[in-house]
Amino acid sequence: MPLVPYALTRPFLFGLDPEAAHELTLGSIARLQNTPAQCLWSQARAGSPVTVAGLRFPNRVGLAAGLDKNGRCIDGLGAMGFGFIEVGTVTPKAQPGNPKPRMFRLPEADALINRLGFNNEGLDAFLANVRRARSFRAAGGILGLNIGKNAATPIENAVDDYLIGLTGVFPHADYVTVNISSPNTKNLRALQSDEALDGLLGALVQRKALLTQQQARQVPMFLKIAPDLDDAQIRVIATTLKKHGMDGVIATNTTIARDAVKGLPHADETGGLSGAPVREASNRVVRALRAELGGGFPIIGVGGVMSAEDALAKRAAGADLVQIYTGLIYRGPALVAQAAKALG
Repeated sequence: MPLVPYALTRPFLFGLDPEAAHELTLGSIARLQNTPAQCLWSQARAGSPVTVAGLRFPNRVGLAAGLDKNGRCIDGLGAMGFGFIEVGTVTPKAQPGNPKPRMFRLPEADALINRLGFNNEGLDAFLANVRRARSFRAAGGILGLNIGKNAATPIENAVDDYLIGLTGVFPHADYVTVNISSPNTKNLRALQSDEALDGLLGALVQRKALLTQQQARQVPMFLKIAPDLDDAQIRVIATTLKKHGMDGVIATNTTIARDAVKGLPHADETGGLSGAPVREASNRVVRALRAELGGGFPIIGVGGVMSAEDALAKRAAGADLVQIYTGLIYRGPALVAQAAKALG
């Protein structure tokens, strides 16, 4: 158990602007990780190892990308008991993201809305942070690196940014995630369409084969998709994943739907909605993917995991592994251990 219960710190953090609380927390973790003070939030890793996509995960619970965009806190976050940590989304060049305010809490719905827009310090700074991380991976933790495109890059040139990202992160990643599903970068989700996805994955798989040969290491590559997809779109994505021999899929990112939070303060803010309201949409996509992809294809389920029961529901829908983000903000590190223990 953490030395300081999250119930004591949450009221203070929730009294701050959401992005200010986020930066304060990450800044503190970055400074204190790998020091004796890490005992304030660390806990033993629960659950049992499982092999997915050729990787041995210490347990089935991971941190979703987006919380630590610059990879500053890999060891500190890993100390919360995660089996795997995914950091990013990183873009080739640094960018500030969208104007503030751009993060909003909806506590009545256990939800967040963000329109951060891939704010990050760029690939070089990201990789320097990744190289500094040591204790999480030394303890067997799996590290995923999540890549995206710069906002200023025209959508017709998006492949170039993803190739730069893949080439940069490949030597340092246990797996790579290709993020084409954030609603906060203009036209990004258009890459989920048939022809665009086929071209993107074709180029990335070709580059990955070259990097694998050059560096003599296997690095699985996953695709992260949105929850706002109909059955026909999911079928196209599944077919394209199999066609190109992708190693797995992460379902899902945040939603642009607002039905579940209608009438609540901030519900009409532009951006991606995460937390409890996206749970069922995410589970629907996971179920549909499992039906299309069959039993052996790796699926990571993310979206609305606020309890051990939610993690079990993701698993029942067909996910091999689960990730949390908003659940960590609302429930604290105890959720990691509870979910990992429930998933066995």
